[in-house]
Amino acid sequence: MPKSSPIRPTDDQARTLARRLLAEMRFAALAVLHPGTGLPEVTRVALIAGPEGAPLSLVSDLSAHTRALRVNPAASLLVGEPGDRGDPLTHPRMTLACTAHFIGHGDPEHADLRAHYLRVLPKAKLYVDFADFSFLRFSVTGAALNGGFGKAFHLGPQDLGL
Repeated sequence: MPKSSPIRPTDDQARTLARRLLAEMRFAALAVLHPGTGLPEVTRVALIAGPEGAPLSLVSDLSAHTRALRVNPAASLLVGEPGDRGDPLTHPRMTLACTAHFIGHGDPEHADLRAHYLRVLPKAKLYVDFADFSFLRFSVTGAALNGGFGKAFHLGPQDLGL
């Protein structure tokens, strides 16, 4: 007997939850491919919704994940954190398949991104202007939403409002 797919048809409730996770994100797990070994590496990064809603981060050239993204801009982001109570696997989370785009000092949009980023994360003022820091805008190509047990969805950029 064939097994039925655990993936549900994407509906408005899934879209709303996915968009909420994007709007509320302040950090994420970032997965990249190590340029020397090709093996995946994961780190935690600050992550917010940029002015147009796309994920936005601020990274240092000193970081291994930044160097990896300069070689191969393919990335994955996991957003959504467990709450204070209950089983962590019952809390919603979403994996985003992305391509990273660097916006450095001197790029025309850097000043606007800087202002936006500091409105959301004002403590970044301590390092946002360091010469080795760049913004990363992530273009999302797809998403896997897990809204809790039995609530799995595949979403496209249009479902996320991107």
